[in-house]
Amino acid sequence: MSRSLHELLTAHRLTPAQRRIASYLADHAADAAALTSAELAEYAQVSQPSVTRFVALLGFEGYAGFRRYLRDASARPEPEAGGTKFQDAIDADLRNLTALRAQLADDTRLRSIAAGLMESRPLVVAGYRISAAQAASFAYLATKIHPDVRLLTDSGSVFGDSLRHADRCGARTLVVVALPRYPRESAAALEQARSLGLRTLLITDRPVSALTPYADDVLSAAVASEFVFDSHAAVVSLTVALVEAMADAAGALARQRLEGFEDYAAEQDLFLPE
Repeated sequence: MSRSLHELLTAHRLTPAQRRIASYLADHAADAAALTSAELAEYAQVSQPSVTRFVALLGFEGYAGFRRYLRDASARPEPEAGGTKFQDAIDADLRNLTALRAQLADDTRLRSIAAGLMESRPLVVAGYRISAAQAASFAYLATKIHPDVRLLTDSGSVFGDSLRHADRCGARTLVVVALPRYPRESAAALEQARSLGLRTLLITDRPVSALTPYADDVLSAAVASEFVFDSHAAVVSLTVALVEAMADAAGALARQRLEGFEDYAAEQDLFLPE
């Protein structure tokens, strides 16, 4: 296998345990070439089965072949790193943000989707596991623009009850935020929305995935996978841009709602002085 170790480690989507192995290998490739699979698991602080699955994911038939690769790779000089691993991770975020910037050079589609979200009253938003925080952030910002945003955090039948109630109240669209690793609940939510005749918007990390067949519209921004857990910097920028486009679509209504909130915040003394 002729690929460099860095290329090999960044070519696959890794679980958190596998990223711990990758991080150890990136820092100790020469030492790791002499380790058994049990020793590598101990140094990376993962289980031995995690090492076995990791090696198989990279395309090796067994650990012995992987060790031979590590010996060969450690004999070849790796390209100079751009900085610390933290700087490298920020560089990955910057590349994702640059790609998003290029994608938004034509904002026609983003604005069309935003206008549709403003027409859905209520607007329903859902996200599960790691995506729940981003869904909540988007919903929080959207409430400053949209008169009725409903964040659903339950799944299963409870989600179904809430979604059907929103449908009876006039909802037209469900927004689902789903970032890796994709929860099965996300697919179920999109399916339930479609069964009710609602339009579905998926905010995710790639334009094509296991979830995109369930969505009518997809907005995507890549995540950075250099750390044990993904960085969602570009996704945050995408959702804020979507809210901005919603505000543009709302026009005077958005200004009134924002001014009303500022008056309320001042009256209630909600925030500390800067």
